[in-house]
Amino acid sequence: MDNPSAFSAPLNDLQHILRGTRAAPLPPWAVQEVQHRLVLLLNHVLQQEPQAMQRLKQHKGQRVLARWQAYSLFLAITPAGLLDLAEAAARPDLSIVLADATPLEMVRSLMQGDKPSVHIEGDVQLAAEVNWLADHVRWDLEEDLSRVLGDVPAHMLTLAARSALTVLRSFVARGAGAFGSAR
Repeated sequence: MDNPSAFSAPLNDLQHILRGTRAAPLPPWAVQEVQHRLVLLLNHVLQQEPQAMQRLKQHKGQRVLARWQAYSLFLAITPAGLLDLAEAAARPDLSIVLADATPLEMVRSLMQGDKPSVHIEGDVQLAAEVNWLADHVRWDLEEDLSRVLGDVPAHMLTLAARSALTVLRSFVARGAGAFGSAR
C-alpha cells in the first residue's frame, strides 16, 4: 500500500513550480510584503555603490516594470537615486519581461554565467542604465554577514556557499538530473 509522507505533496508542488507547470499561488498581502522587502534589499545594495545611485539620479521619476509570469514589480526611481514601489495606475517608462518559462531555466542560465532571457520595451537610455546596474552592482553578502556574525563565521559561510554554488553549477552543466527530465 502506498503511504505518502508529509513531504510528498510539498515536494511534488516544488517539482511542478520548477518545471513551470503550475504557478505558486500567493495571497496579495504576501506579494506586497515580498515586494517591500525586495525594494529594501535593492536599495541596500544600491547604497553600497555610490556610482549606481548617481546614475539612477539622472532618471528620477521614471518607472520600471519587471515581470515574470503572473508576478511583477513596478519600481519608481527616487530623486536620491534609490527605488520605491511605483503607483499601480502609472505607466512604465521601461518594461522588462523575463522570458524564461520556469525558475529552473533561469537558474540554469544564471549558473552558466548568462543573463536570463528578457524582452525589453521603452526608454533606451533607462534600459542601458538597468543593464549597467546588472553588470556592475554586486551585493557584498560577506560584508553584511560579518556585521552580524563576525568576520570568521561570515567568511566560513560564504566559502560554504561558494562551494555549494560550484557543485550546483556542475549539476546544471550535466543537465540538471531529475527536475529537468522528470514528468
